Amino acid sequence: MKITKLTTYMVPPRWLFLKIDTDEGISGWGEPVLEGRAAAVAAEVEELGDYLIGKDPHQIEDHWTVLYRGGFYRGGGLHMSALAGIDQALWDIKGRALGVPVHQLLGGQCRDRIRVYSWIGGDRPSDTAAAAKDCVARGFSAVKMNATEELQFIDSHEKVDAVLANVAAIREAVGPYIGIGVDFHGRVHRPMAKVIAKELEPYKLMFIEEPVLSENAEALREIANHCSTPIALGERLFSRWDFKRILHDGYVDIIQPDPSHAGGITETRKIAAMAEGYDIALALHCPLGPIALAANLQLDAVCYNAFIQEQSLGIHYNKTNDLLDYLKDPSVFAYKDGFVAIPQGPGLGIEINEEFVRRKAAEGHRWRNPVWRHADGSFAEW
Repeated sequence: MKITKLTTYMVPPRWLFLKIDTDEGISGWGEPVLEGRAAAVAAEVEELGDYLIGKDPHQIEDHWTVLYRGGFYRGGGLHMSALAGIDQALWDIKGRALGVPVHQLLGGQCRDRIRVYSWIGGDRPSDTAAAAKDCVARGFSAVKMNATEELQFIDSHEKVDAVLANVAAIREAVGPYIGIGVDFHGRVHRPMAKVIAKELEPYKLMFIEEPVLSENAEALREIANHCSTPIALGERLFSRWDFKRILHDGYVDIIQPDPSHAGGITETRKIAAMAEGYDIALALHCPLGPIALAANLQLDAVCYNAFIQEQSLGIHYNKTNDLLDYLKDPSVFAYKDGFVAIPQGPGLGIEINEEFVRRKAAEGHRWRNPVWRHADGSFAEW
């Protein structure tokens, strides 16, 4: 079997799909997207694809190694996201060729389903209590919200009180045992992060996420000393080498690599195994499309330390198309009682509606994240 073609499709709301064809008529799908940089990732896929044409798709580890190491410059969001989608598609081809799901090729599943959480509140958190109550009514046992709007290095305690009021309202609405994740989203700088983390302690959160940006990881030590809430981080890290320091320092309790950003199934499995060696939990990042979620679930099946899965059904970014729209059979993601089943079909376990993909790719998208500013006119982290 030889690879004959790589085709990317930029589809709304903000995703990039990849199809890899072979000379035996077996094709695989991946989702190589970096949100807001889809066109740049598509160009990177095209460059990496030159090496793959005519190669045997089954040699995934070797292809990963060459595509990562062979260009001299390596790593970063664009390179690793392009490599991620290629890797996903190669695993999809291999599973389809052998007639088994990817998790069977990775050693077999250690769970049948995984807990999922639902996003509430949007970029500027609002109506979070009502949204959380609705999620619980639909069977979810965990929700996640953005913590704040713009927040300066040192800011008013009025903004801290607003965070606390939102979380308190959710806790009151859903009771003491529903999981609540609060995403600081890198919007919070070290001086305020330790304040907010400490003040949130009474609400018994499932985790706080990205209390500071990954490049300020040295601050995690002080934040961890101000609270007992588990700290999650990792969506902006792209390889096992990026995670090495985070794992070694020991102040993160949950890692969140994204298999569409962090080198695909091959690399994310290695990152997860590294984390397990440090007794750190895994909660894969996935506010993306159906191919990405399918790849995540194949990993959740085989990673013992995975405990919950992000997913984008109904997320505030999905204004034009939602998670299930591109699937021939949306029921493959069997949501029930706050869990989603591990797909059992060959490859990634989903069937893409290629006709619909082509039609929506003709529309395309040009999604960009907002640019926020503080009251004084300076740039604010989004």
